[in-house]
Amino acid sequence: MAHPTSSLALCLLAGAFSNVIAAEPEPAAAAASATVLAPVRVTAKPANETATTPITGYRAKNAATATKTDTPLLETPQSVTVITRDQITDQGATGLQDALNYAAGVRSDAYGLDSRSDGVRIRGAYPDEYLDGLRKLFGYYTSGTRTDPYTLERIEVLRGPSAMLYGQGSTGGVVNMVSKRPQEEAQREIGLQYGSFNRRQLQADFTGPLSADGQWLYRLVAVARESGTQVDHVRDDRVLLAPALSWRPSTATTLTLQALYQKDKSGSTSQFFPWAGALTPNPNGQLPTHRFIGDPDWDRYNSERSSLGYLFEHRFDGDWTVRQNLRYSRNTVDYRTLYGDSFSLPGGWAGDPAGQRLFGRFADATLTRVRMLDIDQHLEGRFTTGAVNHQVLVGLDLSRLRQTGQSGFDAPLYVGGSVPLIDAYDPVYPAFTPPAMSDVPASTQRQTGVYLQDQMKLANWILAAGLRHDRAVNGTEGTDDESSRATTKRIGLMYAADHGLSPYLSYSESFTPVANIGFQTFTPLRGKQWEAGFKYEPSGADLAFNAAVYDLREQNQVVEVLPNFYAQLDETKAKGVELELKAAVTRSIDLTAHYNYTDLDEKIEAVPRHQAAAWAKWRFSLGSISGFSAGAGVRWMSSFHDGAAPTVPALTLFDAMLAWETPSWRYALNASNLTDKSYVSTCLSRGDCWFGARRNIVASASYRF
Repeated sequence: MAHPTSSLALCLLAGAFSNVIAAEPEPAAAAASATVLAPVRVTAKPANETATTPITGYRAKNAATATKTDTPLLETPQSVTVITRDQITDQGATGLQDALNYAAGVRSDAYGLDSRSDGVRIRGAYPDEYLDGLRKLFGYYTSGTRTDPYTLERIEVLRGPSAMLYGQGSTGGVVNMVSKRPQEEAQREIGLQYGSFNRRQLQADFTGPLSADGQWLYRLVAVARESGTQVDHVRDDRVLLAPALSWRPSTATTLTLQALYQKDKSGSTSQFFPWAGALTPNPNGQLPTHRFIGDPDWDRYNSERSSLGYLFEHRFDGDWTVRQNLRYSRNTVDYRTLYGDSFSLPGGWAGDPAGQRLFGRFADATLTRVRMLDIDQHLEGRFTTGAVNHQVLVGLDLSRLRQTGQSGFDAPLYVGGSVPLIDAYDPVYPAFTPPAMSDVPASTQRQTGVYLQDQMKLANWILAAGLRHDRAVNGTEGTDDESSRATTKRIGLMYAADHGLSPYLSYSESFTPVANIGFQTFTPLRGKQWEAGFKYEPSGADLAFNAAVYDLREQNQVVEVLPNFYAQLDETKAKGVELELKAAVTRSIDLTAHYNYTDLDEKIEAVPRHQAAAWAKWRFSLGSISGFSAGAGVRWMSSFHDGAAPTVPALTLFDAMLAWETPSWRYALNASNLTDKSYVSTCLSRGDCWFGARRNIVASASYRF
C-alpha cells in the first residue's frame, strides 16, 4: 500500500503538471515570449592536495616526513620519494618490499625473499620504519610484524639522516607509512585475490560519514589470507582488522582514533644456504629455490600485533596549530627455526666437506614480547619578520619500550650440539629434540627529545634549519642503565626559481638509540651527511625530476655477523648519486623511473653499485569499451660482491600488469619476475646466500559500491 504522504505528493504533482499543459502557449506565441538568459558558468577548484589525502596517479606534490609539516616537495631541501596508493595498487604490491621496488635510492630486496621482515636498504644503511610519524619497530625481525600495504594510503621514503625531527632515524633514512584514514565521501570496496603458491585473500575497505553533519567519519580495513610461499612448508597466512574513527566538532579540530589487530602465521623462507650450491658449483648441482631444510612440525614465524592510538589536530587561528600523535602497541613473535650452517666453513659444507650434500643446522628459538608507547606533540606557527616568512615547529616526543622473552639454542653434531644433519638435496626430515627455552633478562628503552625547526622564505630563497636534543636510557634487568645524550642539527638552503627549478644544499645528522637485538645491548648510532641536488617541476607539466649527490658517514652501524649474532662497526662511509623521474607522459601514460649509484665502504654489507628501474602504465580502450590499462616494468642491478663472497651476477627482472576497470568493478592480473628468473639476491661474506623471489602471479577482482 502506498504511503498517504506519497499519494498526496503524487496528486499535487499531477495537478501541477496538468495545469502547465493547459496553460502551454502556441508555438509561435511561445517563441515570441521566450526570454534568452545569459549563460552561467560554474567552476570548482579541485580539493587541495595534502600530505595525507588520497591523490590520483603516481606523482605526489606534498609530503610531511621530511619536515613534520605539510610541505611541497619542490620546497624540501632533502631527497624524498612518495609511493602513492595508485602505484601500490597498479604494481600489485603484496608487501612493503614490493611497494619499494621502484623507489629511488632503495635496495628493496636486499635479502631476497624473506618472510620474516622487509629487508630494505637505503644508501647502504638500514632505514627505520615509521607509521603515521611514530616509530613502528625497534630492533629486527625477532620483534616485529610486517605492515600490509592494503592498509596504507602512501609510503614516504626520506633518504638521509633525520634525527633532528625524529631522534630515531638511521643514516639511511626513514620509511614512513601513512595509514588509510576516514574520508568524507562514502566508499566501499570488497576484493578477492588468487595467485601463485595457492594464495587466497579476501580484503575489504569501507569508509564514509557516520552522521549526517559529517562530524563523525569511519574507516574499516580488513584482510584475511591463506597462502603458501615458494619455499616448501612455509606459510603466509594473515588475519588483519584496522578500524578508525574521526571526530570533527569544527573545521579547526580533528581527532582520529586508530586501532589494529594483526595475526600472522608463517615460517622462515631464509634457509641460509652456502655459496657452494646456491651460487657457485656443487658436485650435486644447484639447490632448488623451494628447498626447506628445517623441521615442518617445529619451524615457525608467528607474530601477533595489536595497537591503539590517536591523531589530534587543532588550529587556534589561521597561523597556529597544535598536534599530538600517540600509539600504544603490543607485539609477540614466536620464532623457531633450523637454519643451515654456512659459517663454520664460510660458504661451504662443514658437516660434509667432501660430498657437499649433508647439511649441518643450528636450532634457534626465541619468544619475544614487546610493548611500546610513542607520543609526539608539536606546535606549528606561521608569522613574518620583515621580509622573511617563518614556519616554526617546536615539539617534544617520548618513547618507551619494554621487551621480555625466552630463548633456546642448539648446534650441529659436529660442533658439539645434538642437531642431526640433513640431506639438502633429498631431504627426509629427521626427528630432533628442540632446545630447552629459558627466560632472558628484560630490557627497556626510554627516550625523550625536544626539537625546534624553522622553515624561512625570503623571496625565492628557502632556508630550513633545526636543532634537537635527545636523552636515551637503555636498561637490561640485572645491570646498570646506560644513558646517552645527543644534540643533532639539520640545515638546508634552496633557491626556488620561478620556472620550477630548485637547486639545494643540505647537511643533516642522525642519532639512533638501538634497542636490544637478539638480547644484545648496543650503543647509539651516530651519522652525518652532506647532500646537494636539484628538483625540477616545470609549470604546466605533470612532471617531477629530482637529482641528488650525497656523502655520508656513520659510526656504530649494527651488522649481523652470524644469524642472531650482531656487532657494531666503527666509522663507515657511503657516497652516491640518485636520479628520479615521475611524470604523466601523456593523458594516458604514467611513468616512474630512477637510477642509483652507490659506493659503499668495504666494511658495510655490499649492495649493487648501479641500479635502475622504470615502470609505465598505459590506459586505453578496446573499441567502444573503455577502462583498460596495461603496466610494464623493468628492474636492473649490476653485479657485486660482499667481501670474500663470490660475485653476484648482474640481474634484470620484468614485471607486468593488465587491468579493466568500470565504475563498480576492477579486474587485474599482476605478475612480478615475469620470466621466472631464478636468482640469488645477495651472498654475504660470512658464508650464506639468499634466494630472490620467483615469478608471482596474482589475479584480483574488486567491487566498489
